[in-house]
Amino acid sequence: MFSHLREDLASVRERDPAARSTWEVLTCYPGVHALMFHRVAHAAWTRKLFWLGRFISHVSRFLTGIEIHPGATIGRRVFIDHGMGVVIGETAEIGDDCTIYQAVTLGGTSLYRGTKRHPTLGKGVVVGAGAKVLGGFTVGDGAKIGSNAVVVKPVPAGATAVGNPARVLDSERDSVRAQKAEQMGFSAYGVTRDMDDPLSKALHGLLDHAVETDRRLQCLLDRLAAAGINLDRATEQNDDFDAGRLSRMVD
Repeated sequence: MFSHLREDLASVRERDPAARSTWEVLTCYPGVHALMFHRVAHAAWTRKLFWLGRFISHVSRFLTGIEIHPGATIGRRVFIDHGMGVVIGETAEIGDDCTIYQAVTLGGTSLYRGTKRHPTLGKGVVVGAGAKVLGGFTVGDGAKIGSNAVVVKPVPAGATAVGNPARVLDSERDSVRAQKAEQMGFSAYGVTRDMDDPLSKALHGLLDHAVETDRRLQCLLDRLAAAGINLDRATEQNDDFDAGRLSRMVD
């Protein structure tokens, strides 16, 4: 247990630039406290001391604002940052080196007991603030879940899922993001500035369409001009003809 605690403290200091000392992390980080309580509660749960496990979990939620069912399986060096409002269900499994931000729900969609109702997170998964991962599927190693995403189906390893319902981003764009993230270091909240705003994406799509339309029209004008057809002159002549015709009608 103490080896796990040392790893937890070191992982927090590595991933949170606000952490100034190990003592500060140990005494002031509710995510660390929640994991400490959970290890005791999970040990009781696996020994079939179900009420005791649930009671320890209940005390942990009261003190930290983080609700972890004692039946959940959590790996090493997991970092729950801020943590308020995090809910982790009974059959959830969280791999090593995962990062979970505030208001995340690892929930279930089935009411049948004895089944795998909650998600499995692979190693190194980042789940952004407010995200909901619902169901008994797997999120692959190194995947990222954007803030406020609602994930209801598996996410491949190394992919990024955003939106509601969540969609996996295009692999080429995601590769570019990954390279940029490596240059910048750890990607807090598992998102970048232009990742998950659907309105912004729609507006950019319209602008791209307008730019492409202008380009094609200019290309058409250039070819007509090369063929000796001047649309500006033709338009002026047509306007003069219409003006003369209107003048005769008035007379």
